[in-house]
Amino acid sequence: MMTRPQQGRTHRLTRPSIAIAAAVAVTAGVVAAAPDAKTAEPTPKLSLIAASTSVTLDSWKDDPGVYLDLGTYLTSENGAFELKVTRKSYKDPVVATQVLRNGKKTTTKALPAGLVKDFSGLPGFAQVSVTDAAGKTVLKQTEAFCPNNASGRIRPDAPAQSKYPQSCPVNPFTLGSVWGVENGWASNTYAGYYAKPVQLAAGTYTAKISVPKKYRDLFGIANKPQTVKVTVRERSWEEEEGSGSAPRSAAPQHAKSAAGTQGHAGHAGHAGHGGHEGHQQAADAPAASAHAAHGAPARPEAPAGRTTGATPTFNVGHGPYPPAPPALPWALKKESLQRQAFSAAKVGDRPGQTDGSRQAPGAKANAKRPTGKATVPDVPKPDLRSLPAYGITVSDGYEDVPGKDYLAFSANVWNAGPAKLVVDGFRSPGKELMDAYQYFYDAKGKQVGYTPTGTMEWDPRPGHEHWHFTDFASYRLLKADKKESVRSGKEAFCLANTDAVDYTVKNANWHPGNTDLSTACGQENSISVREVLDVGSGDTYTQDLPGQSFDITGLPNGTYYIQVLANPENRLKETNHKNNSALRKVVLGGKKGARTVKVPAHELVNAN
Repeated sequence: MMTRPQQGRTHRLTRPSIAIAAAVAVTAGVVAAAPDAKTAEPTPKLSLIAASTSVTLDSWKDDPGVYLDLGTYLTSENGAFELKVTRKSYKDPVVATQVLRNGKKTTTKALPAGLVKDFSGLPGFAQVSVTDAAGKTVLKQTEAFCPNNASGRIRPDAPAQSKYPQSCPVNPFTLGSVWGVENGWASNTYAGYYAKPVQLAAGTYTAKISVPKKYRDLFGIANKPQTVKVTVRERSWEEEEGSGSAPRSAAPQHAKSAAGTQGHAGHAGHAGHGGHEGHQQAADAPAASAHAAHGAPARPEAPAGRTTGATPTFNVGHGPYPPAPPALPWALKKESLQRQAFSAAKVGDRPGQTDGSRQAPGAKANAKRPTGKATVPDVPKPDLRSLPAYGITVSDGYEDVPGKDYLAFSANVWNAGPAKLVVDGFRSPGKELMDAYQYFYDAKGKQVGYTPTGTMEWDPRPGHEHWHFTDFASYRLLKADKKESVRSGKEAFCLANTDAVDYTVKNANWHPGNTDLSTACGQENSISVREVLDVGSGDTYTQDLPGQSFDITGLPNGTYYIQVLANPENRLKETNHKNNSALRKVVLGGKKGARTVKVPAHELVNAN
């Protein structure tokens, strides 16, 4: 589960640490057909299975700890397992409802109040007990379960693709999500890179994995714990490099916040979305750890690249997230009903690719500049809304300038729909800027209008190197009277769907296509670029560099508000321009060169 800072806690970001926020595990699914009505029953049959009877886990000397990736899955038969998770506002608690489909009939069942605390998954769903070779219990713990986790089919006649989203969002200001295990599929119960590593010495162990009684009773899961033999081997990067061979699997990399490690945490700066280029790797080395930028040797690629709250594509610059777990081996149920494990899919993300098989398509721009009269037709339009700022810390700005203080933060603007935001940029030969146009579509997806909406500019800085739309958002630090004090210099953006903010809104796309900056934001020689913000998704930027973060060196201590403002010049056409601003209260303290910030809870959301 995501650890949350206490109300009023002081946060200070030093040079070797970066403000981070939430991230999530991923699945292989995209849109698919509904379960076969002839075989569907009022409730799905859920089972806990193990893909293998034994696993080998690595403990790295320079990054001690073992991640309990035991290869256990929750299967769903006789229909899909589906949950709808929402909250009315930040003043209201998160509630979950099970959606039951029987042919064309759909019913719902409310889950017990308080069962679900946030949007990261079902808390305490997997119980894990580990004994050593002598039979002594050395570990007991529970882990949250995201039904949208890395998954796969358990029988060959199951739907080829899952219709459910590819993650459980853990942005602290998420409003709605849909979780599900497709009919005939299995979803990994491992909490992934968002679970803390455990300390196990090299040796052999036995792990027992089970589902607590409250979940068995609630969802009708049989009481059949799974047992997996575990071999822990100790390894070191120095030995691997000295042998001249690449490691069998790279060690997982966990982001750390200023307040310490967070289970589901992670907003560090990413190049291209306000990140410190020195903390980022170029697109050809996405998974190297952040501290490599501070002079430490770069490690080999992690098992999976940085991912988003919307899809599993590599994300070079937006709302930074730690790696999600790879798509683990899944079980194939043969005619004899004996389960066998497929061999592991090749993992190792690279631009536009997730596990070696799934491709992240970039939205394709129109080949030519639009012709005819610009019109804004009476068709559905996007609704841009801002989330309150989070990941708020004080930083030295990574500068060798004594006494400077900067207020760093993460900001998200999302699209509540009912139509996606589509912006194309067209280049005039010899000009540095592209002319930007917003496009409009009817209910059948036919383009029926367009209007000029500003410009796009090329950002040549290493780690960016893509086209930024210049009229998307603005960030301001307001005084206690809510008058402007400082404005962020970051006002140009490459749009991408980084966070699943609310997948329960009308026309929400559970599988947005342009989450990969290497395909979505163009190249220096591009003649045209299309940038899209899909319905239900938001785009997080982390402001942690001077010019992006707020220079608070000379500001007096006291109360301020971080304002995130979408569509600041109202150049984009929306359904509603009155919900574009969000404020987050902060209290500055300390002395010059050692400033602090306290971040009070925002209604029921107590996250810095």
